[in-house]
Amino acid sequence: MAKTSRIEALLTHFTTPRHSIEERFAVGKALRELYPREQHAILPADRAGLNPVAILQTQAATRVQRLVPLRHARMQASEFAFLRGSAAIMAHDLSLTQHTGLLVQTCGDMHVSNIGLYASAERNLVLAINDFDETHIGAWEWDLKRLAASAVVAAAHIGADSERQREAARLLTQSYRLRMREYGKKGFLNVWYDRLDQHSVLEAFSPEVHDRVHAVMAKARRRDNLQVLGKMTDLIDNQHRIRELHPFVIRETHTDDGRPVMEVLGVLLDAYISSLPEERQMLLSRYRLVDVVRKVVGVGSVGTRCWVILLTGADDDDPLFLQVKEAQPSVLAPYFPSNLDQGNQGKRVVRGQRLIQGSPDIFLGWCEVEGRHFYVRQLRDMKGSLEIEPGAVRPRHFVDYCRLCGWALALAHAKSGDAAQIAGYMGKSGVIDQAIADFAVAYRDRNAQDYLLMKQAIARGELAMADITSD
Repeated sequence: MAKTSRIEALLTHFTTPRHSIEERFAVGKALRELYPREQHAILPADRAGLNPVAILQTQAATRVQRLVPLRHARMQASEFAFLRGSAAIMAHDLSLTQHTGLLVQTCGDMHVSNIGLYASAERNLVLAINDFDETHIGAWEWDLKRLAASAVVAAAHIGADSERQREAARLLTQSYRLRMREYGKKGFLNVWYDRLDQHSVLEAFSPEVHDRVHAVMAKARRRDNLQVLGKMTDLIDNQHRIRELHPFVIRETHTDDGRPVMEVLGVLLDAYISSLPEERQMLLSRYRLVDVVRKVVGVGSVGTRCWVILLTGADDDDPLFLQVKEAQPSVLAPYFPSNLDQGNQGKRVVRGQRLIQGSPDIFLGWCEVEGRHFYVRQLRDMKGSLEIEPGAVRPRHFVDYCRLCGWALALAHAKSGDAAQIAGYMGKSGVIDQAIADFAVAYRDRNAQDYLLMKQAIARGELAMADITSD
C-alpha cells in the first residue's frame, strides 16, 4: 500500500502542469507587495536577548574541550576571523529579519573565504562554494546577506575605505541579481551543468592582475595528493608518516573516550565505504591504510573532531589523503525545520554539497560512529583561494573578486531553488543592491561590537584562549 501511494504521488508530481518561466517571474515580482525590497536594509536593533558570548559557550559544549581555546584564539585574530567563526550568531540576527519564503539549499555559513577553486571530477579547475558544514534548506536572502556582510568586513580588514567597503557589497549583490536573472531564463539542465571555469575567473579581473590570478591557479593545480605527501609526511623506516605539529596535527593511540584509534577507524571506514557508489567502493578498496592523525581545521570548525588518513595505492608514491570531519547540526536548523535533515548530519553535508557545488570530490561520503556523525572527502584536491589579508590583495581587485562570489552564490542557489521567482522578486533595478549593501555596512558595525564582547570575555576568563603565536 505504501509503495502504491508513493507511485501515485510520483505520477501526480510529474504530471502536474508547471508554471511558465514568465509566470514564475511574475510570482516573484508580486512578492514585492508583501516584502518590499527596501526592507532588506534593516538590521533590527533589538536582538531578542541574544548574548554572543553565550552562543560561543553553547557551541563549545559539544566540542573537544581541549581544542575550544584554539577556536577562540583563531576567532580573536581579527574582526574578519570573528565573522568567519560566528555563523550561529549571525543566524540568530537574520532570524529577526523578514524573508520572501523562497527557499534554496543554502551554504549556511556564506562568506568570501568559503568560495574558492577546486578540481571537478573531470580534473578541471572551477570556482564555487567550498565549505558545507552548515548547509541547510533556508532563505536565499540569508546566504546573500551574510556573504555581502563578509565582503564589507573583509574589505575593511585589507584596508579599504568605507566607500570601497560598501561598493564590494553592492556589486556582489548586483552580480548575484544579474546572474540569477540569467539562470531564471535557462532550462534546468543548462543551470545544472553551468560552471565558473578558469576563463570566467580570469575575465573577472583586470589584465594587470592576470599574472597573479594565473599564479593562484597554478598553485591550486599543484595542491594534489603528491604535493601533500611531500609537505605533510616524513619517511620513517622506509614508510611515510604524517608529520606532527602540536597542537594542530597530533598522532593519537586512543580516542577521547579511551578506545583504540585503529579500532574506531575500522568501524568508521566500514560505514563510510557503504555510503559511496559501488564503482567508488571498488576504487577505494585498492588502497591500503598507512597512517592517521587528528587535525585542527578552519576557524568556526575548531573543536569538532577531525582526522586525516593516509592511504597508498599502486606504490608508496601513489598516496590518497582523506579528511574525516565531524558534522554537527547546522546553525540554520532551529530556524528552518526540515525532514530532509533528520538522521545523519554527515549525509546532510554531503547531500547539500552534491546539490549545489556541481561536480564534487569523487570520494565524498558520510558515516556514523558511536552516535557521532562524520563526512569524508579528500584533504586537498587542487584547492585554492584568494588570500584575504592586508597587503595580499588590493581593495579594487577584491571588489572584482566579490563579483565572482555573487555569481558563484547565484549558481548554487539556482541549482536548488526557483531562479525565476528569485529574479522576479529582485528585479532589474538596483533597489535591492543598495538595500543589502546598507545591511552589510550595518552588520560590519554589529560584528565589531560582538568581536569586542568576545575579547572582553576572554580577558575576564569567561572564554578560554590558547596561545597560537606559532600557528
